[in-house]
Amino acid sequence: MKTKTIRAGIAVAALLIAPIAAPAADMPQPGYKAPAYYGPAYANWSGLYLGLNGGYGFGKSNWDVPAVSPSPKGGLFGVTLGYNLQTGTWVWGAEGDVDFSTMKGSTDCGLGGITCETKDSWLGTARLRLGYAGWTNWLPYITGGAAMGDIKATDSASSSANKTKIGYALGAGVEYAMLSNWSVKLEYLYADLGKFDCGTACGAATDNVSLKSNLVRAGLNYRF
Repeated sequence: MKTKTIRAGIAVAALLIAPIAAPAADMPQPGYKAPAYYGPAYANWSGLYLGLNGGYGFGKSNWDVPAVSPSPKGGLFGVTLGYNLQTGTWVWGAEGDVDFSTMKGSTDCGLGGITCETKDSWLGTARLRLGYAGWTNWLPYITGGAAMGDIKATDSASSSANKTKIGYALGAGVEYAMLSNWSVKLEYLYADLGKFDCGTACGAATDNVSLKSNLVRAGLNYRF
């Protein structure tokens, strides 16, 4: 009799639990979902930009008569205008700048304290740029094109002469895109303005004076 009572109790309990267990089986099971992946944000370099640049220049000037080589050096400061077109991770651009220059250098060129001085009062470039934009906001680039400047040669025993010369500029740099449309850059340029004939103004019938410069500049640009 006792066994029958136990069996009957188990059966009743099973009937009571079944309605509760069925909805529980249909309840959603907890699970882990990985967070969505978002790739790094890359800067968009396309468009017109305007900026300021400044830095330092140092170089070598060779005179034919006398055979001396002043070493002009000094500061640079000016404006920059350019345009970029971005295709994927490559940035194609054109850039021009004009700088006020304090580069000058002199050396002894004769007896009696005579000096020969070479000076460059302004310097401009018009260059193409090719950059790689695959490193988030960084843009390393190479650049090359024309360089223009005014070479002035002075012989303290006679007179002076100057001439605007066109040469070439080659270099490389890196630019970083900051907040909004602003970017900063650091670049190196090698500029060769060639040579001009100072002539009798420098104390000789023919006296070629050349100027080659190394330029290190920083810049701040705003893209429109």
